[in-house]
Amino acid sequence: MNEKKLVGEKAIDYIKDGMVVGLGTGSTVFYTIYKLGELVQNGLSIKGIPTSKQTEKLANEVGIPLVSFNEVEQIDVAIDGADEVDPDLNLIKGGGGALLREKIIANAANTFIVVADPDKNVTKLGAFPLPVEVLPFGIEFTNKKLIELGLKPHLRQVQGNQFQTDNGNYIFDCRLPVITNLKELERELNLIPGVIENGLFLGMTDIYITLDRDKDNSIVVRHRKNV
Repeated sequence: MNEKKLVGEKAIDYIKDGMVVGLGTGSTVFYTIYKLGELVQNGLSIKGIPTSKQTEKLANEVGIPLVSFNEVEQIDVAIDGADEVDPDLNLIKGGGGALLREKIIANAANTFIVVADPDKNVTKLGAFPLPVEVLPFGIEFTNKKLIELGLKPHLRQVQGNQFQTDNGNYIFDCRLPVITNLKELERELNLIPGVIENGLFLGMTDIYITLDRDKDNSIVVRHRKNV
């Protein structure tokens, strides 16, 4: 049984004809995009806004019409994955390096839907290192400021080279202290001049789709408490 496929395709239930859809990045939302492509070929009319070059390539391959932010007045639904999801539907995202565009699109969407397999469910965020996207300029200064916050930053590398986001920036993957006030940390990170964005998605998730392994992998749909 492909858990990622099950939850990724379930998100299709929330997409209607004529919608503008934010298309996330990652191994679970891959199945959402692939299924959307099939529906578009069968007559579904939507417009997609991708969160990464990787997603843009996939959407083009499966035939989803794409638009830019400048061409739309609103995003109806954004669908994306997560690296960790806590009981309050707070997230850590950015393992794929697309956190900046993902957060912009999630924030702009009327409804933000997260799809993830049960392995991403945690009682507390922080086992997965927190991605922080930073400007290459002044990176030593930024690193020092992250350490002052009690973080343990590690500059992300790929095959011995510094990883670059689609925006030309670098990412620090940061280990969190055992006791962390996430809202305070988010605020402090945003005050550092060299920090572009961080992978904390707090209070943003409207709908969360996952599976319950204790109940024969039945699909679980959770809504934000104030929705």
